[in-house]
Amino acid sequence: MRIYLPLLLFILAFIVLDIYAFKALRLVSSQWTKPLWKYGAQALYWLSSLVIYALIIIALVRYNQGQERSDYYIFFMSFGLLLLVFMPKLVVAFFHLFEDILHLFRRVAAHFVQNTTAGTARDAGISRWQFLTRLGWILAAIPFVSILYGMARGRYNFRVERASLNFSHLPEWARGLKIVHISDIHIGSFFNNKAAVERGVNIINELQADLILFTGDMVNNFAEELDGWEDLLSQMQARLGKFSVLGNHDYGDYVPWSDASAKSDNLEELKKKHAAMGFKLLNNELFQLRPESAEQPIEILGVENWGLGGFSQYGKLDEATKDSNPEHLQILLSHDPSHWDAEVREKTRIDLTLAGHTHGMQFGVEIPGIVKWSPVKYRYPRWGGLYNEQDQYLYVNRGFGYIGFPGRVGMPPEITLIELS
Repeated sequence: MRIYLPLLLFILAFIVLDIYAFKALRLVSSQWTKPLWKYGAQALYWLSSLVIYALIIIALVRYNQGQERSDYYIFFMSFGLLLLVFMPKLVVAFFHLFEDILHLFRRVAAHFVQNTTAGTARDAGISRWQFLTRLGWILAAIPFVSILYGMARGRYNFRVERASLNFSHLPEWARGLKIVHISDIHIGSFFNNKAAVERGVNIINELQADLILFTGDMVNNFAEELDGWEDLLSQMQARLGKFSVLGNHDYGDYVPWSDASAKSDNLEELKKKHAAMGFKLLNNELFQLRPESAEQPIEILGVENWGLGGFSQYGKLDEATKDSNPEHLQILLSHDPSHWDAEVREKTRIDLTLAGHTHGMQFGVEIPGIVKWSPVKYRYPRWGGLYNEQDQYLYVNRGFGYIGFPGRVGMPPEITLIELS
């Protein structure tokens, strides 16, 4: 029941939406003079819906039971097609519902007024009743095209975001230090598209980073997702080193493992792969970055995943900070941005925290200086970009990869360049 009741409710909700949007299609197509167009459009409508329902059922069953890469590929693509087909229908249903409400209001008003003027107004309003429904079908093209582009190109359209931060206690040797921050690679979601990942790696290397800091979710679930990718990801270069932490997906918490040892073996294998790719994995620990002859270091701290709202809390900030010196510049890597408000801000002397996790929900609208919005803001108030309180900073990377929906709409994959001065 745990598996099939949510699935049943999910499908029933979309069936209701489907039926209502079909009512809007019948209204619009009722005036078409060619029967082939009218009945062809209606048949295509239901055929597309039935195909999506079948794909979703297959995908959810395989995703729940399987551990093969193909299971996740089918699930992601099915979910993408679901949004591609049903988001436009949601737009149509909204406009059609608004029309129905107006039409109902006019009929009720005519009933109480009971005069010929009201009746005439209702009859004259029939064409207006159809106008908003037709407008809904026209505007439905916007989410359709946006989602289609997000799946075809948007998920690979890497964007470099830049930030310049000033710290009074920055060591002399670190002035102008360039940090490339990446997060949420989710390499299993790229399947065999090495050209896209290589383009992202090339952009990173063109930035000529002094440090590369990765804030978790290298994989979706399995260490073996990295098989065949190690050589490419190892090509990321940084003069002073590469450091990483684990994210919630890296632990394999979302997989029905055969036993506990299989899960722990998977995690140990992932840790080995981090090292093989040149990353120093920080698990609740501190690393003092100090070039030769430099007197004062920068402290790089890393914690395991720590999140709110049902996410794992493996992170132990007290362990990572036990040997720290508050007089040194401190940079914390913590996958989930909710950790900053819960345990870092005003409770520590950590200067800069880097996080990821939110992906910006892979959907949103951002126009610098005008609007910055994503639905994920209602779950994570600090979901993307730079935040600061007093002298403490948080930067939330919107993610290199993707998971679930195989696309990005208005929320490109991000590579962050932070310069210290």
